[in-house]
Amino acid sequence: MRPQAQIEWKADRNFARLVLGRRVLVLHRAILRHAPTIAASLRAMALSKEAGLGNRASARRLRLDGGPELIARQARRGGVARFLLTDTFFGITPRPLAELTVATEARRRGIPIAEPMGAMVQWVAPGVYRGFFLSRAIPGMTMWEFARTDDDPLVLKHVLTAARASVVTMHDKGLFHADLNLHNLMVTQRGESFAVLILDLDKARLYDGSLRPALRRANARRLLRSVRKLDPAGRYFDDAALAILDVS
Repeated sequence: MRPQAQIEWKADRNFARLVLGRRVLVLHRAILRHAPTIAASLRAMALSKEAGLGNRASARRLRLDGGPELIARQARRGGVARFLLTDTFFGITPRPLAELTVATEARRRGIPIAEPMGAMVQWVAPGVYRGFFLSRAIPGMTMWEFARTDDDPLVLKHVLTAARASVVTMHDKGLFHADLNLHNLMVTQRGESFAVLILDLDKARLYDGSLRPALRRANARRLLRSVRKLDPAGRYFDDAALAILDVS
């Protein structure tokens, strides 16, 4: 199967596509009536200079009157390119729509992710665009935030085990993340326990069957590299914690 991250947005009965001038919105039907508010809010966010949430400070909360709270994440570049182009991308298959395709199918397969709610692409010129991805807001905190907040080793072990189970499920159901790190694992309370959801499928790829070992190892290396970068002294993640997270 060709990885779905390389395929254009495919129509889904739960979503509707709207064209507003140079802007293309694909929204879940549950929030479709809020389209004008969403479009205006995303435009304001694109112009704002304030830092947002997340690893690249690119996400913001979007509250809808009478609707669900959303997280709107602006597509931002990483690496050296972020100093030159920041939020401008090139291509005919916009990344936010590709992510929506992947996230919608991943959720259908039962992979624990934040519920995808839509995307917006604004065409600056032919083949040049800026974009946003929308998901339902999740109460909780990232794995990195959680580890620094809760100092109970038994609780942390429980959450790490839940994170491992989520990543294994992701692998078994054919999703390769490509940017798995502590900022992309969201710890949320579920009843009297915790669950861990996987965020940010911007670079993810889906395959028909479960991932082959080489791809599983690549995801594991990326996650462990994130741990060592954020916590080089092992203050929060000791060898036992690393062993739990090593899903290779």
